[in-house]
This record gives sequence, structure tokens and C-alpha cells, in this order.
Amino acid sequence: MDPFGLLADPEAWIALLTLTVLEVVLGIDNVIFISILITRLPVSQRDNARRIGLGLAMGMRILLLLAISWIIGLTAPAVTILGHVFSWRDVILVGGGLFLLWKATTEIHESLEGAEAHAQEATGTANFGAVIAQIIVLDVVFSLDSVLTAVGLVDEVPIMIAAVVIAVGVMLVASGPLSRFVNQHPSVKMLALAFLLLIGVTLVADGFGFHIDKAYIYAAMGFSVFVEALNLRRARRRNRDTSPVVLRPTFLKEHADS
Repeated sequence: MDPFGLLADPEAWIALLTLTVLEVVLGIDNVIFISILITRLPVSQRDNARRIGLGLAMGMRILLLLAISWIIGLTAPAVTILGHVFSWRDVILVGGGLFLLWKATTEIHESLEGAEAHAQEATGTANFGAVIAQIIVLDVVFSLDSVLTAVGLVDEVPIMIAAVVIAVGVMLVASGPLSRFVNQHPSVKMLALAFLLLIGVTLVADGFGFHIDKAYIYAAMGFSVFVEALNLRRARRRNRDTSPVVLRPTFLKEHADS
């Protein structure tokens, strides 16, 4: 369809809005992963790594959208392992899911047990290239999932690309405050790592042909975030109630004179 014709089509605008919301929801996983990885970098490099990671995610999604025929071909049977037929999409999902499980598990272990990891996180001595490489690996998996969702909902490539650009723009604006919030609250960071474990399991299961409705996953994540928000509010109120009262010097002098 002519791009100018799309602008005058109400259904195209509805499709754009729907797909943009879905892309933002699907991109939350990516933002969480990037937020956790960049804590290993020096503070001066974290914003650059976050922008580069999200920029790569957007570029990868657009490239995959422009190669839709190749993407659809990835869903065709490719290899047979122990009697189970896998497509290249399945292989990518299983590999990405296992990588996510490994990364989330090591991060949880180091957060709980690794004093060395705490020192590295505090000083930010991680290699910038290594962090970007890990972001790229997961960008490939998340981008593939995102593009397949877009292809299943919309037929027009311009709408898909516009939705991806808008969604990444929203994530870029929200990722800074979200990254700071996650890293300032250890319990929230642990919850985010648990989310990544859950997502890793769903990717592996999907790769083996066991589809798990993402609505259940996001419902569980939403409920967990709600409970954690209540815990944080309770902690803030408790700290406020138990904080010592500081008397100003003028107040003390007035009462001493009286």
C-alpha cells in the first residue's frame, strides 16, 4: 500500500498503536537485561552502553523486518535432533534462552555470594566491548521474537518499522530512570533477575515446541512488581517513622533560655 494511503487509513493507525504497545511490552525484557549488565561498567560509560544497546535493538528489528521472507523461512523445519524437528528459529530461541538462564543465574549467585563481583560492580571495571557483545546476543533473540509478533499482527512493513522506532524511543526515555531504580534497590534487582530466569525458561520451552502464553508471564511479573512496590512503600514509611528528630540550634537556645 502507498505510504500516503496508510496515513489516511484509520485501521493503519489502530494497528500502529496496538503494535507499538506490544513492542514496548516485549522490549521490557531487553531494557531489564541492559540495565543489569551496564552496572558492571564505569558510571561514565553506562549511559552510552544503554543507548548503544537500545540503538542496536532498533536497528536489528528494522533489518529483520526488511528481510521478512528470510524471517519466515526461519520457521521451516531445519534439523532433527533425537527425533525432534527444530527450525532455525527454535535453535536461536533455545540458545538465547540457555544464555539468559546462565547469565541470570551467575548474576544472582554473584549478588548473593560473590564479594569479588560486588567490588567489580562498585568500581565498574567490566570491559565495555564484552558488555556490548552480551547485549547484542540477547538483542538477536528478543528482536526475532518481536519481529515474528509484528509479522503475525500487521502486513504493512512501514507500520512495523514505525512501531519499532516509536517503541524504542519510549524505552530509551524510560530506560534511564528504570536502570537507576533497579540498581538503587537490591530487592528490585533480584526480582528483575528472577524475571530473566522466567523469560529464559519460556524461550527454551518455546524452542522445544511448548508454547507458553506470554499473558501468564506478564501477569505474574505484574503481580510481583505490585507486591514489591508495597514492600518498598512499607520500608520507606518505616524509615520515616524511625528516623531521629534533629533539633535546630535556634530551637535548643530558645528552650535553654526559657
